[in-house]
Amino acid sequence: MLQEQALAVTLPDHKKRVTIKDVALAAGVSTQTVSRVMNKFSYVSEGTRKRVEAVVEEMGYRPSSLARSLSQQRSYTLGVITFGLKYIGPSQTLNGIADTADELGYMLLMKEIDKFNTANIENIIDSLLSQQVDGILWIAPEIGESHSWLDNSLSKVPVPMVFLAMKPRDGVTSVATDNFEGAVLATKHLLDCGRSKIGHIAGPMTWWEAEERKRGWRTTLEDAGLEAPECHCVEGNWSSASGEHAFGQLIETFPDMDGVFVGNDQMALSVLREAHRRGIQVPEQLAVIGFDNIPESAFFYPSLSTISQNLQLLGETAVETIVEMIQARQENQFIETQSRFISPSLVIRESTSPT
Repeated sequence: MLQEQALAVTLPDHKKRVTIKDVALAAGVSTQTVSRVMNKFSYVSEGTRKRVEAVVEEMGYRPSSLARSLSQQRSYTLGVITFGLKYIGPSQTLNGIADTADELGYMLLMKEIDKFNTANIENIIDSLLSQQVDGILWIAPEIGESHSWLDNSLSKVPVPMVFLAMKPRDGVTSVATDNFEGAVLATKHLLDCGRSKIGHIAGPMTWWEAEERKRGWRTTLEDAGLEAPECHCVEGNWSSASGEHAFGQLIETFPDMDGVFVGNDQMALSVLREAHRRGIQVPEQLAVIGFDNIPESAFFYPSLSTISQNLQLLGETAVETIVEMIQARQENQFIETQSRFISPSLVIRESTSPT
């Protein structure tokens, strides 16, 4: 029925661009309804949405981004502030951001930050605002006092902002991997493998993610009635070289260790290598689990058990969240701040096994 109605419509001259008015006339709805369907507003009935989408497909309608921006006083552009694209996390998260932004009809304008002083941050935000962005995604990690500027400056930013990889804080909308939950999964898995003397190689303690992973390790052991003293944890800096050094320190202070939760896969790689060099059999004598599930972890020897972050979903959720905030602002609705967490998952491979 729907298809017959669409085919019966007299199509405009192909030399002329199909307009939103043409679509509205063919679908028997208002131009506002067509706009709501194209912008994926949730309060359009399913029947109307399908009718409009069928007409859009039949007529080959392509919205004019310029006309849309002028009529709605929006640029349909999101600013993205990132830090250190050499890190695996931000680059993977950007894939989710880019895919979902494209799906929702938004362009991206990216700025990379290398200093966390207030003046530098304000200059970058001002630069994005001068390009009339509708909202800003901050995917630079929380390192030390890198987010202290929020207390005095966030209220001055006239567009919605969403922060990724940040601990929850009042009045701020954020989306993050649940690093604490991931650490709990990793440590519980080692316990389930029969290990009871479990050490931890942490990332740099200036990073919020590293703090959360260490907290998950300690809490899980204490809940199991086991000790988790500071001497059973050594700090690295995410690099493989630091993992090798940290493992050497940990073995000296905790020689009967039978399991180790390593803060990321890159450091875990050097743990596997150094254990082999020292004649420590993995997993028979030492079970090893990492965090991140980098593509190479399946090809380590032995293959590495790890915690997988859904960084694609992290980016997708961030874009969906900020678009919801932009639409609410456009309709003069109250914008409620929130903290969303993406659950990680356990990936079991050869580096861990029950004793």
